[in-house]
Amino acid sequence: MTQTLEPAAATGARERVDTWLADFEAALAARDAERAAGLFATTSFWRDLVAFTWNIKTVENRDGIADLLRSTMESTDARNFHATEEPTEADGVVDAWIAFETAVGRGRGHLRLTDEGAWTFLTTLYELKEHEEPQGERRPMGAEHGVNRERVTWSEARQAEVEEMGRTRQPYVVVVGGGQGGIALGARLKQLGVPHVVVDRYPRPGDQWRGRYKSLCLHDPVWYDHLPYIDFPKNWPVFAPKDKIADWLEMYTKVMEVNYWSSTTCKSASYDEEAKEWTVVVDRDGEEITLHPQQLVLATGMSGKPNVPQLPGQDVFRGEQHHSSKHPGPDAYKDKKVVVVGSNNSAFDICGALWEVGADVTMVQRSSTHIVRSDSLMDLGLGDLYSERAVAAGMTTQKADMTFASIPYRIMHTFQQPVYAAIKERDQEFYDRLEASGFRHDWGDDDSGLFMKYLRRGSGYYIDVGAADLIADGEVKLVQGQVVELTEHTVKLDDGTELEADLVVYATGYGSMNGWAADLISPEVADKVGKVWGLGSDTTKDPGPWEGEQRNMWKPTQQEGLWFHGGNLHQSRHYSLYLALQLKARLEGIPTPVYGLQEVHHTG
Repeated sequence: MTQTLEPAAATGARERVDTWLADFEAALAARDAERAAGLFATTSFWRDLVAFTWNIKTVENRDGIADLLRSTMESTDARNFHATEEPTEADGVVDAWIAFETAVGRGRGHLRLTDEGAWTFLTTLYELKEHEEPQGERRPMGAEHGVNRERVTWSEARQAEVEEMGRTRQPYVVVVGGGQGGIALGARLKQLGVPHVVVDRYPRPGDQWRGRYKSLCLHDPVWYDHLPYIDFPKNWPVFAPKDKIADWLEMYTKVMEVNYWSSTTCKSASYDEEAKEWTVVVDRDGEEITLHPQQLVLATGMSGKPNVPQLPGQDVFRGEQHHSSKHPGPDAYKDKKVVVVGSNNSAFDICGALWEVGADVTMVQRSSTHIVRSDSLMDLGLGDLYSERAVAAGMTTQKADMTFASIPYRIMHTFQQPVYAAIKERDQEFYDRLEASGFRHDWGDDDSGLFMKYLRRGSGYYIDVGAADLIADGEVKLVQGQVVELTEHTVKLDDGTELEADLVVYATGYGSMNGWAADLISPEVADKVGKVWGLGSDTTKDPGPWEGEQRNMWKPTQQEGLWFHGGNLHQSRHYSLYLALQLKARLEGIPTPVYGLQEVHHTG
């Protein structure tokens, strides 16, 4: 995940950091963008999460840094830069954790210095002045001591909020989607005092997990998956089963007082450019309600609508067929012939569960897939930041998230390549068996492995918890090719192969999130916003131009008042803070001049 750095001789590293920060602050105070940019290396990267840009933005090299500063120095008025702990140094790079303040808030960041100047620079906003979260020394008293004839209990106040929201009191924010992303954002908004409603079509929080196939579990380890404010218990399993996650989300929603509307379907949304508000029509358990928020967040996950291929013969196939998102589990398919189309996480999970109950399972691999064993991912890929040993060494979740965020996407693959080279060496016997079975395996376009595949395209990988061994050992059959047709009883491939099937599962992934925007709002708005997710890296399924950040995620879009939020639990936790701060600032009338609003590039 990141390079290991050894402590340096304290004086040299600290003096270099203190000098650089003082020079940078002096240049900002003088409003001298070129002088400040000159403190950066020729090849350098500044990643800003809301603090300077009111955006999530990375600029590169001195010209890019000077341009950012010319646009933001005056309004940001950043000052009081200082190191928050002793810097470290290794291989000629000094690492330093820093803090600073702006005209309206307080920030944290990270600095990597070389002999030439700043190589990477991270700045993040973590709170707004006079609108701090009520935690720590600012936590509410809870009890009102003494006597008061007008006393309102916590329960009464909470019930009034629930009953009023959306009826006599309009939410400032409507969040569509009540998975981990929507719930995490709802918790952040609640703590910041932002009137909100999270709408979800399921009867209970977590039901989107409960309703999936029974073998589903988190493929990321527990240390990586905490939600804001409340960590998982210390006895929580490393890879949590789906129903355990569902129960946690239900509990979390209640205790964090998220205004969560279950059994609620969002039917339509439209934006009034003059009034600067949305009209959002929802069906809440059979009752149609019209809401008028000023901000609309689509938190339907990093993926959009399920991709279900349209094939000749689907109407004549006599067996059962469904997308992996609708797979009910394996129990009804004992002794049945099942064809699973795809080789992603869901495909492997479903194949493994079907094999366990005695189904005759064939996987159709359409393109190469990257597989990493879960224990190797934990030990070599995540262990320095998210593990029991990291916790024992003093690594907090917040610091781990910031460390990960401090690596610009442009160079992140260079940090990942040695990790996956080590994983390949460690698990060479497994990969030899897998490839001997005919499985087409890859390590990403530049051998950078799992995380870059996820960030660039959101798919094309599998975190192995055992099912891949079934392929390697021939227990689950494997065929290569594209499905071209279904007959009454078979699946036909492009090479003429026919596979008998009682069930076809389409583990064929999802489209871009802006597909939801097209359905909910309009195709015109979806087109105006452009593609959601991906970096523009010009690698497989991530066409350019280079954006430098996840397209349209957690930041302003070309459609005023429309936001996208999602990703895995780590991203839902970390980026919900920056999205919530942007929404809170707009609620309070704090000026939010956006630097570098993403341009629209129609990449399909």
